[in-house]
Amino acid sequence: MTAATDPGIGQGTEPWRSRRNHWNSQVHRHACMIPDDVAVTYLDRSTTWRGLDERSRAFAAALYRRGVRFGDRVLMAMLNRTEYLEAVLGANLIGAIPVPVNIRMAPAEVAFLVTDSGARVVVTERLLAPIADAVAASTGSIDTVVVVDGSDVPEHLDYETLLAEDSSDLPEIDVPEDTVALIMYTSGTTGKPKGAMLTHVNLQAQAVTTIAGTNGREADDVASVVPPIFHIAGLAAFAPLLYLGVRAVIHPLGAFDAAAMLDTLEREGTTSVFMVPAQWQLICAEQQARPRTLKLRTISWGAAPAADSVLAAMAETFPDAEIMTAFGQTEMSPVTCLLRGEDARRKIGSIGTVVPAVTARIVDPLMNDVTPGEVGEIVYRGPNLMRGYWGRPDATADAFRGGWFHSGDLVREDEDGFLYVVDRAKDMIISGGENIYSAEVENVLFGHPGIAEAAVIARADDRWGEVPVAVVVLAEGTSDLTLVDLEPYLNENLARFKHPKDLVIIDELPRNAGGKVVKPRLREAYGSKDIGLQH
Repeated sequence: MTAATDPGIGQGTEPWRSRRNHWNSQVHRHACMIPDDVAVTYLDRSTTWRGLDERSRAFAAALYRRGVRFGDRVLMAMLNRTEYLEAVLGANLIGAIPVPVNIRMAPAEVAFLVTDSGARVVVTERLLAPIADAVAASTGSIDTVVVVDGSDVPEHLDYETLLAEDSSDLPEIDVPEDTVALIMYTSGTTGKPKGAMLTHVNLQAQAVTTIAGTNGREADDVASVVPPIFHIAGLAAFAPLLYLGVRAVIHPLGAFDAAAMLDTLEREGTTSVFMVPAQWQLICAEQQARPRTLKLRTISWGAAPAADSVLAAMAETFPDAEIMTAFGQTEMSPVTCLLRGEDARRKIGSIGTVVPAVTARIVDPLMNDVTPGEVGEIVYRGPNLMRGYWGRPDATADAFRGGWFHSGDLVREDEDGFLYVVDRAKDMIISGGENIYSAEVENVLFGHPGIAEAAVIARADDRWGEVPVAVVVLAEGTSDLTLVDLEPYLNENLARFKHPKDLVIIDELPRNAGGKVVKPRLREAYGSKDIGLQH
């Protein structure tokens, strides 16, 4: 049927808009059917489904009134809070694209995201507004700064004031499911972040596959959102919740307090929660020392390796809860594999099996399938696979070579079809749930006048899982260098969680015949916390 024969074309957005399936339509569905049920709780404030729908629409109208249009990028620089979700939904309502920012980034890193994405609007909060202003001044491309909790700067727009404006002039804009819903930046081996374009199809696929891979919904479900919302693990967690109409409890960011977390889980009646292994270790110790009465039915972990002792402690501390492992990556929206509760102890160390709707292969460098037990790269297809990298056609083509998305993860499959990560082909370090790419840190170190050469490796750490270690050759004329000396330079150019936790000075980096640094030799020499050669 063509536009000429379809009566819905050329007569407004109907019936197409009425059929759309994305998280905005899910919120509006619940606002129509269960308007007074609570959708989101943050600290002592709860927002109903009607409220979430109305506030996101009001923000959409405010953006549109100020010139934000379909496809425009809106930078999101906030801590965890309800307004984060409202702002994302509001931008999506008019087809604009939110660009979440890791608030731990250095100003220079945020400035790169602004320039690369072409964002002209920043939504931030009072605590972070000075950073937004500094980035706006350095890039010269930010027209509008919206601040939650108000601001003393006259040029800033107050978030609540915008929402109080009359939103009746918001046009009904049809946003197809293949529209880009988010640009999530993820570091690459070149050292510069790449923006993964995730569509509404991707996010709804994430919702459906997550629901299918778990136990669906029960009437009293309450889900706690603990990861940073600027992280894919936090933001994508809303997809199944908005789909099912489950109340989300947003936890504030800050130093992790296991006692406060357990008190909140008890008070809110949380039934499911995801945390990284380092957090679960603290939670288990606190719960064993001072037990709370909890309703947890599903407890899940991911984003970093978990020691067997942590998994054993989780099983002992929460015997009535199903323990699940989630594995994936930003480009896949993000979950690709789940290890379900019944297999958690039987298959310790596994990332589980591939989730519904995702197709995966384990291949050699020539794209031939390897046999079970052999190591290869896992490659994917599926509806939750990103559209590509923003403004990076070459990187997109490389990632999709051979018609499959290349994850960069080296895995093996056991006789029962369970997968195990063997190595990370791209030298990624996972520290406390955050991805750190060696090349990015190395590029920053190369820029320091006292360093001639640098290689960054992972070292196992009891608290963080892994931490980065810098092995460097000093530049001529530099007789000594310490991490204290490097700190001001690193603070300016690199997020603090990416800073090397140790500095090893050697005379020459080991290289192969092609001139490439032989990192296995560096890991063998300096990758253990027991090596006594740290400078």
